[in-house]
Amino acid sequence: MNFLSHFYFDRFTDDPYLALGTVLPDLLKNANKKWNPHPHKNEVLFKNDLAHQSILAGWKRHLYVDKKFHSAVFFNDHVAAIKQALGDILKPSKVWPSFLAHISLELMLDSLLLTEGMIDADQFYHQLNGVDRQKIASFLKLNSIEESHIFFTFYEKFISSRYLYSYRDSEQIVYALNRISMRLWPEGLQQTNSQDLTKVLMEYREILKADFRNIFIEIQLQLDSCLKP
Repeated sequence: MNFLSHFYFDRFTDDPYLALGTVLPDLLKNANKKWNPHPHKNEVLFKNDLAHQSILAGWKRHLYVDKKFHSAVFFNDHVAAIKQALGDILKPSKVWPSFLAHISLELMLDSLLLTEGMIDADQFYHQLNGVDRQKIASFLKLNSIEESHIFFTFYEKFISSRYLYSYRDSEQIVYALNRISMRLWPEGLQQTNSQDLTKVLMEYREILKADFRNIFIEIQLQLDSCLKP
């Protein structure tokens, strides 16, 4: 799941460190793809600081949500359908259709949360801005990430740009897909017809609108029974 979809499950929390933890794994990947910490495997390191404990709790919720999402019938059925809908559009590109279908689904879910009024992106950014940066730096250091300045350069820009609001716009979703694809394939989606790609995805977004709430309900029920924030 993408940023807003992860935040959805803890959108009512008054703990900004928990909220941060629910999206921190993805923030770190975006800041530096070489970072791959596993704080959940060494929880004792964080027992003496309440902020660290909350970040860790959010981190564990992130992992749980991703695991349930990627193993859900909803995910597999929609990724297969999006891949088929993309048809010949991706043939000129090196980007794997399965990869793009996967990421497209996640971005469309964020988009629908926004356009259907199910989440307040302002609250998301408010929570991220409300954390003590020194607490983040010390959490990262305990995870053997010493170059916190690299993370904060990305983090402050992420907050100030309010980029996730752009997912309301269909063309911006395709722009985001291209940027994500370029991390693995430098040419990205440049060889594809962006108008055709936008048309297909927006048509599928309308199909997705009919049942997308079900996956959030399904995962919420599992979270409530297994992981308490």
